[in-house]
Amino acid sequence: MPERSVNITISLPLADDLQDTIRNTDSRLIVTALTRAQRRVYRDGRPLWAGYPEPPRAEDESEEDARERLEPILHKTQVLLTNPVVPENIVERAPALKCLQLTSAGVDRLLDAPVVRSHTTVTTASGIHAVPISEYVIGAMLAFAKGLPRAIRAQQERAWRPYWPDELEEKTVGVLGVGAIGARVVELAKALGMRVLALRRSIEQRTTGAEAGFPAVDEMLPPSDLTYLLHASDYVVVALPLTPESRGLIGEAQLRAMKPNAVIINIGRGAIIDEQALVQALKDGTIAGAALDVFQQEPLSGESKLWGMENVIVTPHISGGTPRYMERAVALFCDNLRHYLAGEPLQNVVDPARGY
Repeated sequence: MPERSVNITISLPLADDLQDTIRNTDSRLIVTALTRAQRRVYRDGRPLWAGYPEPPRAEDESEEDARERLEPILHKTQVLLTNPVVPENIVERAPALKCLQLTSAGVDRLLDAPVVRSHTTVTTASGIHAVPISEYVIGAMLAFAKGLPRAIRAQQERAWRPYWPDELEEKTVGVLGVGAIGARVVELAKALGMRVLALRRSIEQRTTGAEAGFPAVDEMLPPSDLTYLLHASDYVVVALPLTPESRGLIGEAQLRAMKPNAVIINIGRGAIIDEQALVQALKDGTIAGAALDVFQQEPLSGESKLWGMENVIVTPHISGGTPRYMERAVALFCDNLRHYLAGEPLQNVVDPARGY
């Protein structure tokens, strides 16, 4: 059972009403929200996310003052709400830290950090992205089926170019990974009349979705059936976490196993797909298209050939974005706080051996 009072530190921007939601979770909580300047010092000047800087304001305290005030706050912090931009030496600076709650689902950038292998329990926000990302996936499939990228290009050129669009009904979608995001993707795809194949790490042999607990899935496949899924699918959705097993999972051989009219959609992590092999496959017509929200390097370099390809949709890692993002993250955090205060197991605890 935790001490009579528990010091919570919020290290990222959070609206006042959401801070109050955390404070009102339990009377034992003492909540400190870092100032804008303190947050920058905490992150060593790094942006909140790739491409999302938090520039200083004229009214901010000086960096020297922020640093001086930050250290006592971290020293007494027992629970930390943070994004994945965590100081490398957070264990030394926060010796009382018992729980670190991330606002991201992925933890790949922190797996080698000392905090993950310390006495601190690290938890993720897995599950809160299911609605926006599944909608992104369905939107990407519809965009390709209805030819929206080519229509937008023609509109920009003021050119009337009729074409014959396709539909999703009776097409096959193969989903790699059936966590919260993948599970919602298969439900939406089934509602559109699609045939659904899904690959799941814990499945040992091919079975029906109903037998595996996923009634919207037509065939549930083990990892050894990856080639079968790729060969059968009109759309392939990569919804896996980045682990040693998934890194580079989709390379030249896997892309060649796909149908020439197939589209791949990656909302997992960029390193799961060999980017050079993907560019070549898109260039020579091995596959028909790709919708990519994640990349091996982010931000995506202006030199990348992906930018100029007419059969590619590039988005800047925004598929999980929604005005309700922090509302859902805080709800999960507060639920974990209740478990923590009751001495109960937490949700989404990171297992370094699994890689997520």
